[in-house]
Parts: sequence; structure tokens; C-alpha cells
Amino acid sequence: MDINKKYEQWLNYEDMDASLKAELAGMTEEQKEDAFYKNLEFGTAGMRGILGAGTNRMNIYTVRKANMGFAKYVANLPEGKERGVAISYDNRHMSYRFAIESAKILAKFGIKSYIMESLRPTPELSFAVRYLKCAGGIMITASHNPKEYNGYKVYDDTGCQLIPEWGDIVVDYVNEIDDELEIEQISDEEAYPFITWVGEEVDEAYYKAVMGIEINPGLDKSDFKIVYSPQHGADNIPVRTCLKRLGYDIVPVLAQCAPDPDYTNTKSPNPEVDASYELAIKLAKEVDADVVAITDPDGDRLGVVAKHNGEYVLMSGNQSAAVYLEYILSQRKEKGTLPDNAVMYNTIVTSDLGELVARNYGVDVEKTLTGF
Repeated sequence: MDINKKYEQWLNYEDMDASLKAELAGMTEEQKEDAFYKNLEFGTAGMRGILGAGTNRMNIYTVRKANMGFAKYVANLPEGKERGVAISYDNRHMSYRFAIESAKILAKFGIKSYIMESLRPTPELSFAVRYLKCAGGIMITASHNPKEYNGYKVYDDTGCQLIPEWGDIVVDYVNEIDDELEIEQISDEEAYPFITWVGEEVDEAYYKAVMGIEINPGLDKSDFKIVYSPQHGADNIPVRTCLKRLGYDIVPVLAQCAPDPDYTNTKSPNPEVDASYELAIKLAKEVDADVVAITDPDGDRLGVVAKHNGEYVLMSGNQSAAVYLEYILSQRKEKGTLPDNAVMYNTIVTSDLGELVARNYGVDVEKTLTGF
């Protein structure tokens, strides 16, 4: 790619977004090279990158390009246009704008979209795809990455990541587009007949489904206290609503509940980083909580700190998953609801701890690649 030629094309583009144009005008040679030396890569799960101007950045033009590929894919599915696409987004900078841009590209192809009326977590987006019987889904998020990032993820009609065979089709469609600036966006007036805003109905159905997996309904939870933080992300309302309705004593880290795209009150939005628990553990000590739980910005990653011998101990994902599995299998066995042919799925990078638990209950284990 001719970096200077591409840079000049973007800088002189007549309809360039004003904020991006200002960024382009102030770029150093080093910044130009990093922003334009390649196209932001779109893979089977979508794309993720630093926000800003350039072909190697997340912006309305690279998002439009990605959506053109996904729209062509959906349009060729059986009744794809009518079934439509569910769209959600988290608290990050530009997330709402990228969601609208996505819906408008879909509308160009006559594809319906169902946009969450405000930020919602990734698991609820997956649920919404199935609940609304959509042909696919889009989630605008960069998961647990730093505030400078955003991303675009696509899902199939089961609310899951596209399998490679289907993902490759979308990637091929995306790569057919040479110039993202040549993609014409339709007006709001043209797009809105294809757009439906969704909220409370999907929320309530989702909460009901989440609460419906409780293994021991009606347990006395009065002596069990949870400190919870959404890390400024999209899980604040869903998690607190469900836990409260289930009777848990939940104490939120209020300083981290606002959907702040700059993550002002946390050292990291990633539950894998010890520093992200600092405020939550401080609060847990003050209220003598039994457990600390935090979720990442798009709500698909959970971290747990357990009170053990008077100390708050951070559990790894493998440890917490093994504890959940032990509880689920022991209770199902006790209630006679554990199938004879039960299977536990994990990934090739998961520790063997969960497998030992599963084998102990006569449960088979199947390993998959990560992301599936």
C-alpha cells in the first residue's frame, strides 16, 4: 500500500468526518505510517483495533467496509433480509455511532435490524439473536482491551461466532472492497424503516432465561454478600437486576457503575489483571463480603475473588470454572438430573482441573479450539 497516497486520499476526501480530518491534519510521519501501512484485518470473528483515522484503525469507514461484507452474507441467507440482524454495543467511544452505521449499511441491502436502545452485554446480544429469530448479530465492543480500542464482532443465527466456513465467506466479501471511502451511506430517513429499537421485552426474556438456570431455587441467601463491579461496562443493570431478584445481597462498586468509556475509576477493565479488583476488594473488606465478582466491559468475561481464611484470594478462570462445574455436577447428581451421556466441553488451552472434576462424575470431556 502506498502510504502517502492513501493518506492524501483520506485527507482530501470531501465528506471526511470532521474529527477524523482534524486528526489526519495533525499526523506525524510515524503516525501516518502506522495508520495506513495496512488495512485493519477482518477475521472470522470480526475485527478490533485502535480508534482513529486511517485504514488500520477503527472508524466509520472501516466499520462500513466490514458491514458491507456481512450484509452481503446475510442477504444471501434464506429469508435473511426479513429475519434481520440484532445489534448491540458497549460503553466504548464510538460504540453507539458504529451500531447506527452498521444498521444503515444493512438497510442499504433491505435488511432489517434490531438495535438495543442502550448498551447491552454480549451474552444478551447472543440471546437476542435467538429470541428475535434473527439471521445474525453484530456486537460493537473491544471486550477487555484498553480505552483506545473498539471492535466489531459478528454472529450467526444461533448467536454464536461464525464457523470458519461461513466466516471465510464474509471475509471474502469484505476483501472485495478496495476503497472504504467509496461506500455511500444512505440517509437516516432511508434507513429508519428497516430499523427497530428493542429493549425491555428482550431484557425481561433474557433475565428470565438467566434466572431459570438456578439449580437450587429458594435457598436462603441472607448471610451471603457479593461485592460486584461492571468495570464501567454494559453488565451493570443485567447482573444487579438478576442477582437482586434472586435474593442475593449485592453491594455494587458505585464508582465503577457508570458506563464511562475512559474507565476513569479502574486501573484496568480486564478481569485477568489483578489491579482491576482494587476498589472492589477495598469495598469487600469494608462490608465483609463473601465474594467479589467483576465483569469486563461487554460482560462476557467474569473474574472472582473469594474470601478464604479471612483473606480475599483472586481465583484464576480455571479455578473458578472448576468450582462451578463441581457444584453443577454434584447438585445434578444429587437431584437425579445428571444425564448418563453428559458431556463437558472445554478448550485446548483450558487446564485439566475441570476435566478431573468431570471424569469424577462419569462425564465425558470434549476439547475444542478457543472461541467455540
